[in-house]
Amino acid sequence: MTDNSFFLEALINNDSKVIINIYKSNFFKVRAFVIKNKGQQQDAEDIFQKALMQLAVRYKKEKFVINTSFEAYLFTVCKNLWRRELNKNKVRVTNNDYLEPKDDNEDIALAVLEQKRWELFTESLELISENCKQILKLFFAKTPYAEIMKKFNYNSETVVRQRVFKCKNSLKEYVKKDKRFKNLTEL
Repeated sequence: MTDNSFFLEALINNDSKVIINIYKSNFFKVRAFVIKNKGQQQDAEDIFQKALMQLAVRYKKEKFVINTSFEAYLFTVCKNLWRRELNKNKVRVTNNDYLEPKDDNEDIALAVLEQKRWELFTESLELISENCKQILKLFFAKTPYAEIMKKFNYNSETVVRQRVFKCKNSLKEYVKKDKRFKNLTEL
């Protein structure tokens, strides 16, 4: 695996060769995700560009470390940006004559905050027991309790619900103990 800071440095230095390679090796996955989730080619291009800009701005401000592959991280940033875009579009304007000016800086700041929250969540998930990690991953994937019960040989769905509750509390404790938590909840 290539050092992820290489890609981040290329973004802030506007290294067109590396940026073109980032596009070539990553855009098709983002495009497929956006189109599968109510988007168009243009939406995918916008999201991908926003993600690269967000990463560059954030890396320039604070030299952060990516603990996964750059490709996986970039895809997660794109997914989060697209989900946010879909949620924004759910809110309908009742007065069509007035359009609020779009503030890209605020949008980038919120996206960075969201990404930092996601990082805290995923890092905390790695700290809980292996059993809890597996149960919560299934729970977050909306796996039915009956299926989880069979997989772990629990006696009833009630036992599964209790286990999910305990695991979620364990995860919450790790999140709340992290020194970044307070900064990521204040807005």
